Amino acid sequence: MFAALLFSLFAFNAQAKDYTTGWLTNPMHPPVQVRFMLTGQTDEAAKTVEGLLEVDLEGDWKTYWRSPGEGGVAPKIDWEMSNNISDLEWHWPMPKRYEFLGVETLGYKHKVVFPMTVKVNDFNKPVFLSGKLTMSSCTTICVLTDYEVVMDFIPNQLTPSTDAMHLYNQGMSNVPTDNANVSIDQTSWNNDKQELSVLISNTQAWSKPDIFVDSNDEALENVSFSTPSITKDNQQLVATFKVSSWFGKPDLTNKTLNVTVTDTDLAVEEQAIATTLPITTQIGSSIWQTIAFALIGGLILNIMPCVLPVLGMKLSSIIATEGMERRQIRTQFIASAAGILVSFWLLAGFLTALKVSGQALGWGIQFQSPYFIGAMIVITGAFAANMLGLFEIRLSSSTNTWLATRGDNSHLGHFIQGMFATLLATPCSAPFLGTAVAYALGADIVTLFAIFTALAIGMAAPWLLIALFPQLASKLPKPGNWMNGVKTLFGLMMLATSLWLLSLMTSFVSTGTVVGFAVTSLILLLWRLGQVKGRKSVVITLAVILLGGASSLFIGSLTADKWSTPLPADHAWQPLKSEAISQEVAQGKTVFVDVTADWCITCKANKIGVLLQNPVYDKLDQDNIVLMRGDWTTPSDYVTGFLQSYGRFGVPFNIVYGPNAPEGIALPVILTKDDVMAAIAEAEGKSTSSDKG
Repeated sequence: MFAALLFSLFAFNAQAKDYTTGWLTNPMHPPVQVRFMLTGQTDEAAKTVEGLLEVDLEGDWKTYWRSPGEGGVAPKIDWEMSNNISDLEWHWPMPKRYEFLGVETLGYKHKVVFPMTVKVNDFNKPVFLSGKLTMSSCTTICVLTDYEVVMDFIPNQLTPSTDAMHLYNQGMSNVPTDNANVSIDQTSWNNDKQELSVLISNTQAWSKPDIFVDSNDEALENVSFSTPSITKDNQQLVATFKVSSWFGKPDLTNKTLNVTVTDTDLAVEEQAIATTLPITTQIGSSIWQTIAFALIGGLILNIMPCVLPVLGMKLSSIIATEGMERRQIRTQFIASAAGILVSFWLLAGFLTALKVSGQALGWGIQFQSPYFIGAMIVITGAFAANMLGLFEIRLSSSTNTWLATRGDNSHLGHFIQGMFATLLATPCSAPFLGTAVAYALGADIVTLFAIFTALAIGMAAPWLLIALFPQLASKLPKPGNWMNGVKTLFGLMMLATSLWLLSLMTSFVSTGTVVGFAVTSLILLLWRLGQVKGRKSVVITLAVILLGGASSLFIGSLTADKWSTPLPADHAWQPLKSEAISQEVAQGKTVFVDVTADWCITCKANKIGVLLQNPVYDKLDQDNIVLMRGDWTTPSDYVTGFLQSYGRFGVPFNIVYGPNAPEGIALPVILTKDDVMAAIAEAEGKSTSSDKG
């Protein structure tokens, strides 16, 4: 009986025991005291025991985070003299920034709790913890102090301690964790500037964020990251750090970094790999720069080949204003500008709907739809026939009367011209346009509409110029019979546009169907031409078509070495596969990626004017160059994902990878031979001839 009572009393005392070292002080440094405790919470399957280190600092004394900044030393416990312990893992609460005499440090003041996880070898055997805690603490001076941490326990006999659990949970509440609302989208290292930029997204609005960067890589142990320069908008931010080291210039390329993000009621930590790929998403104050890019890009669209046929129609309209009042001229051109503006708003609304529904986004993606292309074939064909004088749109007398009571009955036509110009512009890309569209598609709805409005204003600028200064129309040649020739020329250009659109249908229906439709349309066109102009016009038209075809073949034969498309055996394009890129680069190969689409005019210009021209053509034909092509002619989630991973939302997109550029070197939208050759040389790790000179 007595033995049983004694055993029960011993068991009760064991259950009630708090496993703690008590407060430890060092006589040489009384302002700091520490204690190590176990919570009694264990995980037998994982062989872990919860513990904590509580630090109490008097007055203005502070201690340090795992990466202390430009001064200080992180606290550590040397536990190598312990038994039955495999590891002692620290959980670091989010730090605060402190600055003294221009030196910035990261750490804690007053009271801090470091949660810890003790990992044991055998959960059923006694554990002897014998460690030396070394802690640096500073005010205007710094002191390095040691504390002996000694404790023994048996993991499977521990019982929970309410006080220790409360402190542990308090400490863990300040430790950054994963958070689905926050993502590290991109980490970009600029070795020349010794700058690191981090792009971070948040489903909630940012308040007062701070970002900390460090690394577990011992090679980066002495690398310091400055207080970041943070540019943010509602849900995205870019943090830029100056990076330095006592041991020369560090290189963070492909290094794994810890990125800690703090904000009001938020503490998140993720790992990210630093790449040399620049961050293309623009944030905050740069929205005004993006709007400027949008204005310029929209203006440049007016001289892209997609829009030239519509400009021909507009030129005829300008010349036809001879004798009109300035008010009439002004309203006509405002109507055209309004058509451009409304069509860009419709595009923005369409893209917003896709964005909200989680669908793929991109500039010109409507050309991936056979129904849209079919509608455009009908519209361009109708416009071409009208400009060639094959038919006219006749309205009923009541409709004409209704329009006459509301102003010039051509206003609707001018409005439609503006909308039509926008639709034809979308398969073209232009300098500045890609940057503006990429920013817009990654931004909120209001910003998206603002940027598309700027694109519209840029494209409508020539129309608005005439509307503001109608007298400019009088500077053009007087109307006369010569206008019929101009009208016919642009009618043929519009017909060529219709035929080009028809060729795109081969991606959706058989070539025989497309050829059959084209031949039938040509027969109908010639039949109508004979009705309106007479048989002589039919003969002349056929002669022009045959002569034009023969001339094209003759000129093509003379320039075949520069302009003919090489056989597939000459340029063996492989399907785009991201995983294959890294494999080829690892073998010392250089990979050239071309993301294109049949409906992309700029892509065709790049191909004919640069990729099929020497010295680029011969360079791409070398054995050490691997060619990969992503086809965006029809919808492709894979290609869309590849584009968006580089902040792109349209084609063309060309990028070069190599041993010296494993993350890739993105090329401009409009290629030049020098750009391509320089990028390949850089990816290979070679100098271009211009560099050597």
